[in-house]
Amino acid sequence: MPVLGFLSPGSLEADTKRMSAARRGLAEIGYVEGRNVAIEYRGAQHQHDRLPALAADLVRRRVDLIVGVSYPGTLAAKAATNTIPIVFAVGVDPVHRGLVASLDRPGGNMTGTYILNTAVMRKRAQLLLEAVPTARVVGFLANPKSATTEPEADELRQAARALGVELRLLNAADESEIDTAFATLAKERSVPLVVSTDNLFTDRPVRLATLAARHAVPVIHAYREFAAAGGLMSYGTDLADAYRLVGAQAGRILKGAKPDDLAVQLAVKLEMAINLKTAKALGLNVCG
Repeated sequence: MPVLGFLSPGSLEADTKRMSAARRGLAEIGYVEGRNVAIEYRGAQHQHDRLPALAADLVRRRVDLIVGVSYPGTLAAKAATNTIPIVFAVGVDPVHRGLVASLDRPGGNMTGTYILNTAVMRKRAQLLLEAVPTARVVGFLANPKSATTEPEADELRQAARALGVELRLLNAADESEIDTAFATLAKERSVPLVVSTDNLFTDRPVRLATLAARHAVPVIHAYREFAAAGGLMSYGTDLADAYRLVGAQAGRILKGAKPDDLAVQLAVKLEMAINLKTAKALGLNVCG
């Protein structure tokens, strides 16, 4: 029975939706966990410095393929092996960041799915400022220990210049620091906030929505779970669709395809969600 390694910066509980979608993709190719494929899960519990050891453990386990969750998880897998196939799900441009040679011909042992996260950071900032047109400063909540932060911050700096606002970086590397960041931002009224797509934040939509409501901060998040939990708005890729693509790619490789023969797929299904109740509570007109 082939063994698939699932390497994530997050936790098994937080990755349930991703894994469920990946299983659906595997099933499309004829692989069902426990019947003809096994899955070894490794999660860093949002401690990025644990990722290299977890990746090395999967290599020692001699798994047949590694799924790299997000950019940090993929970088750890890439550093651990250049022979075991890697199927990634990343929100940064995989060509620009050196993961693959090109989208059509990835080269080496890697292919995967490009989730349009960094590419739509500018759009998130624009949508947030349309909701809070009086804002002159936009906050960016990011994890300083994450490889995702630099490319996202670069995109937001360019967006801030184009939109004529100041960008303010708020760092948080754990849950307590998230609380501190919101409390700090709340001291400055009407400063809206863009949240990074690092797993530390995407795995805590309810927590973020609760803090945003408590401190009356207009926030935009990548995924609709945030708006469903009471956050103001979200704009980003449909994660279930993206990880279904990842699972299908993994299944094709398990059947014998080479990563270099499988083009990097684009997860182009984007979703926008606005919580009108939250907008009303914040005194924002998002329908005009």
